[in-house]
Amino acid sequence: MLGAISTAGIGYWWQARLKNVERQDYMGRYRDSLLWAAFDLQSRIYNILFGHQVAREGTGRGFMQAFLLEGSEREAAYVRFSTAFLFAEYLGWAEIFRRDIQFLDLGRSGSNHKVMLCLANISRTLSSVRVGGTGFMLFRADQRAIGELMIADDSEPGQRWCRGYAEFTRKVLEGGEFREWMQPLLDQVDTTAHDPDGATEPLIRLQHQLIELVGLLDPDQMRFPSRERTRFDTERPVAGLRSFRGDGQLAGKGHREDHGNVDPWKDRSPEEQQDKK
Repeated sequence: MLGAISTAGIGYWWQARLKNVERQDYMGRYRDSLLWAAFDLQSRIYNILFGHQVAREGTGRGFMQAFLLEGSEREAAYVRFSTAFLFAEYLGWAEIFRRDIQFLDLGRSGSNHKVMLCLANISRTLSSVRVGGTGFMLFRADQRAIGELMIADDSEPGQRWCRGYAEFTRKVLEGGEFREWMQPLLDQVDTTAHDPDGATEPLIRLQHQLIELVGLLDPDQMRFPSRERTRFDTERPVAGLRSFRGDGQLAGKGHREDHGNVDPWKDRSPEEQQDKK
């Protein structure tokens, strides 16, 4: 009798241990993917805000102005599609995280609850309606729909992944249902380029919240050190802001671009601003 109880106890302990290892494996995979998506998106938002600040201070053209509004057809398409993709990719991983949180049985982990709260705050910021109707805004149901469509068709609970940039662009260009759901994102990118003042406040709040999410997902700064987690501050002049060499790369330590009378985007293709992993 005691032997049977002991065997059952060992079996339960072993199953619980295996379940915990599996859970940690899933969480590590999901956390890293969501972390990269959040970091890449906040990097692009920072560059958009930085470029607008440059243009507003009259020291050059901003990122959106230089490439989307005044660039070549190829440059404009790159900025429009890649910016929309970064939002869609984040929404995809946020949807995966939200869907599989119950499947993964994360228990009462305080850090995971903080991540879920941060995701909710970001969703609220994206869906906030501003006076006059201007600014970057996506309804919550649209956010969920975009995230759902970004999940790879052949992925399953615990092993999901998002579509890549090439597939995203191809499906948008093909039209159909995918294009219809992604169109609001593309429209918001165009609106932000034409009315940057209307989008500045929500984008700053969003960039700050994404930095907070990065901190929750990478508390030990193993992926991204503190110098790459700059919160955009409109109160600081361009000369006092840290500039990106790429959407995912801050300028090196001690580096400061002189924006006195120099266009920061001159002779630089949007590919040179591409997100680097």
